[in-house]
Amino acid sequence: MFEAATEALSSFADPAMLLYLGAGVLVGLIIGVIPGLGGTGAVAVLLPFVFVLEPNQAIALIIGAVAVVHTSDVITSVVLGIPGSASAAVFLLDGNTMAKKGEGGRALSASFIASTLGGLLGIVALTLVIPVARPVVTAFGSPEIFMLILLGIFLTALLSQGNMLKGLLIASFGLALGMIGMSPVSAEYRYTFGSEYLMEGIGLVAVALGIYGVAEIIDLVAQRAAVADKKDMALGGGWSKGARDVFRYKGDVLRGSAVGIGSGILPGVGATAGAWLAYGQARAIGSRKQDARFGKGDPRGVIAPSAASNGIESGALIPTLLFGVPGAAPFALLLGVLLIFGIQPGPDLIEQDLDLVYFIVWSFAIAAVVGAVLAFFMARPLAKLSFVRFPVLAAALVPLLFMSGFQEPLNLNVFYVMLALGVVGWICKITNIPRAPFLIAYVLAVPLERYYFITVSAFEPGEWMTRPFVVVVALLLVGVTGYQIWKRSRRSASASENQASATAPDGTAPHGSELEPVPEKEGEAEAEPESSPTPPSFVHLLVSGGMLLFFIAGLLLAAGFSDTGRLFPFIVGGLGVALSLCALVKDIRETRSSGGLGRVGAAFRDQLKVVGISLAWILGFIWLVLLVGMFVGTGIFSLVFLLVVARMKPLPAVIYTAVIVAALWALTEFAELMAPVGWFL
Repeated sequence: MFEAATEALSSFADPAMLLYLGAGVLVGLIIGVIPGLGGTGAVAVLLPFVFVLEPNQAIALIIGAVAVVHTSDVITSVVLGIPGSASAAVFLLDGNTMAKKGEGGRALSASFIASTLGGLLGIVALTLVIPVARPVVTAFGSPEIFMLILLGIFLTALLSQGNMLKGLLIASFGLALGMIGMSPVSAEYRYTFGSEYLMEGIGLVAVALGIYGVAEIIDLVAQRAAVADKKDMALGGGWSKGARDVFRYKGDVLRGSAVGIGSGILPGVGATAGAWLAYGQARAIGSRKQDARFGKGDPRGVIAPSAASNGIESGALIPTLLFGVPGAAPFALLLGVLLIFGIQPGPDLIEQDLDLVYFIVWSFAIAAVVGAVLAFFMARPLAKLSFVRFPVLAAALVPLLFMSGFQEPLNLNVFYVMLALGVVGWICKITNIPRAPFLIAYVLAVPLERYYFITVSAFEPGEWMTRPFVVVVALLLVGVTGYQIWKRSRRSASASENQASATAPDGTAPHGSELEPVPEKEGEAEAEPESSPTPPSFVHLLVSGGMLLFFIAGLLLAAGFSDTGRLFPFIVGGLGVALSLCALVKDIRETRSSGGLGRVGAAFRDQLKVVGISLAWILGFIWLVLLVGMFVGTGIFSLVFLLVVARMKPLPAVIYTAVIVAALWALTEFAELMAPVGWFL
C-alpha cells in the first residue's frame, strides 16, 4: 500500500500532470461562481478533453474541478447574497451578514481555509478506509455489486432534496436512456430506430451537458439582466482574522468535516443537505455559548458548512472508488471517465490498480490546497462575473457547450439530443424534480444490467437473494423507503391539522430545529431565483402523463428484442409505468385539493416566452453550424446575438465575437478537439 501511494505521488513530478490538475482547478473555481452550473457543470465542460488525454491526465483534470467547486461557489453568496449553488445558500445567513458589516474578507478567508481542511480530512478518511475495506470489497461477487449499484440509484432518488416519487421516476428515465445502443448482455441494438448515431448510445458528455448546462442556458439565454448590480459589491476586509477564526473554532471544522464525510459516503444526501446539517450542529452546540451570534454574522456559521461542503466531495470518493457507486452527480461523471478508459471501480480497482486510487487521493489533496490559494487571489474578479449580463456569457457558453458535446460521437445529431435533454432538464427545474438521480442512473445503467444478468445466470434466486450482504442492502432499502413514506405522511397529517398548504417534505429543516428551510433541490448546483414562477398544476400532470407514455412505448418496443435483451427493458419499463401511475394519481389528488388545473399566470407566461426565445436562438445556432460549420456559424450567431439580445455596441461585439471564435480555434489546434464541418463549408 505504501509503495502504491509513493508511486502515485511520483506522478506529480511531471510538470504536465500539475498543469492538467491546475487547469481543472481553474475551471472549477470559475464555473463554481456561475449560478446554476456548479460542480456537475464544471466536470461536464471538461469531459470532451478526456478523449484526447492519457488516463491519469484526464483524471487529474476532472478531480481538479470537483475538488474546488464548493470553494468558489461561496463567493457570490457572501459578497452578493446570491448563492452560486443550492448548497451555498447556507452562507446567506452569516456569511452575507458579515459582508454587509464590512467583514466579507473575513468570511471568505474562513470559508476557503475551512473548506480546504474539510477536503483534506475527507481524503485522510478515504486513506484510512482503503486498507480496512480492501478485504471486504475484494470478497464481493456479482450479487453484492448488483445490490450496491441498485442501492446507490435508489438512495440518490429517495434522499435527494425534493419529490421522492419523481426522483425515482426520473432515475427510471435515466436507466431507460442508458439502455439505448448495443446491449451489454446480448448481441443486438436496442432503441436505435435505425440511427447510426444511436448505435453507440447517447454518450455521457451529451447527457451531462444537456441535462445541466443546456438546461441552464435555456433558462438564462434570453434574459438581459445580470445576477447582481455593481452597487451590491462589498468584499470587505478581515482576511487574517478569518484565518484565526478557523483555528479558534477548530472543533467546528472537525465536526463539520465529519458531517460532510458522512453525507458524502451516503449516496443521494448531497452537498445541500450536508451543508445545512453541518450548520445545524454548529448552531446547536455554539448557541450554548455567550458569544453566539448565529444568523447575525457568526463565523462559525461559515466555517462548519464550508468544512462540510468539501468533506462531502472527498467523502463521496469512498463509495465511487470502492464500490463503483457515485456518491453525487459529479462523481457519476468521474465514474463515466473511468469506464471510458476501461477502469472498473470496485474489487478490480482495489486489487489491480491501487496506485490509481492513491493517484486520485493525491490529486484531490493537492487540488484542495491549490484551489484555496487561488481563491484568495481570485475572489474579487470571480465575484465580478456576476455583474456580466447573461447574454454576454451565453454568446460564449452556447458554442462551447455544443462543441464539447460533439467530441464523443463526432456526429451533428448530438446537437438535437443535447437540446432535447436541455428541455427535459428545464422541466425538471420548474417542477422540482431532482436531476442527480437521472444522471447517476444513466451512468450505472450498463453496469446494473450486466451484473444483474451475471447474477441471475450464475445463481438460483434463493441462493443469491439470501446472501448476507444482499439481505442487509435489501433491508436498508426497505427501511429507508418506509421511513421516507412515514415521514411524508406524518408531515402531511400535521399540515392538514394546521390547515396549511402542502409543501415538499424534504425542503424543510427537521421538526423542532431552528434551521432555515433547505432548498428543494438535489445536492448539486440547483439554486433557483426566489422569484421563479410556480408552474400551474396541469404541468405536473403533463410530466407524469408524458413519462407514462414514454415507458409504455419502451415496453412495446422491447417486445421485439431477444429473450435476453428484453429482460432488463421489461423490468425498467414496468417499474417506470408503476411509478408514472403513482405520480399521476398523486398529481390528480393535489390538483383536486388545490381547486383545479390552475391557470397560466402572467409570470409563468413570461417565463415560457423567455424559454421559447432561448430555444429559437439555440436552434438557430445549430442550423448555422449544420450549414456553414462551427467557426463561421459561431461567428454569425455570436455577433447577431450580442447585437440583438445583449444590445452590445458594434465594435465591442465584433471584438468579443472574434475572441470567441479564436478560442474555439485554439481548442482545435492545441487541445486537439474536433470542430463540426457544415454542408457548405
